[in-house]
Amino acid sequence: MNKTITLERLKRSILNEVRSGDQEGRCLAQYKREMELLQQEKMSHVEELRQIHADINAMETVIKQTEESMTRKLSAASRLHEDYRPLKAEVDLLRRQCLGLDRLPDLHEEEGSPITPDRFPPMAPVSAARPAAFLPPAPRKPPPPPPAFRSALDQDFLTVSLRFA
Repeated sequence: MNKTITLERLKRSILNEVRSGDQEGRCLAQYKREMELLQQEKMSHVEELRQIHADINAMETVIKQTEESMTRKLSAASRLHEDYRPLKAEVDLLRRQCLGLDRLPDLHEEEGSPITPDRFPPMAPVSAARPAAFLPPAPRKPPPPPPAFRSALDQDFLTVSLRFA
């Protein structure tokens, strides 16, 4: 009888282990399905991250190109301003000395101008201590007219008559 009882115990143990194994198998299948869903979600996020990285790279390229363009444009504006300064100084001098007019407004003084006073450093004022080499070039004067015409030029106007044959 001992052997029958031992056989029954072994039988129950086998059945319990099989049932427990089957339960673990069902759990394993659920875990594998969950793992597959997580892998799919991961791949979805990987694709999202890849797209985000591509967008970041594209934006970095746009920023770099825009910075280079801005630098070129500001450099060109600075070079143009260097040409503008002496010409404006000359025009202002001519307006004041020859025409008795006020100076023209500076770029930052013009209405609606995007230029601020600190955009371009101002020209240093002309002083007696400043060497003549730094003064704007004097306007060229035309050569004096021949003596026969000088008396006519002293008047406010000149009359010219043309004769056709």
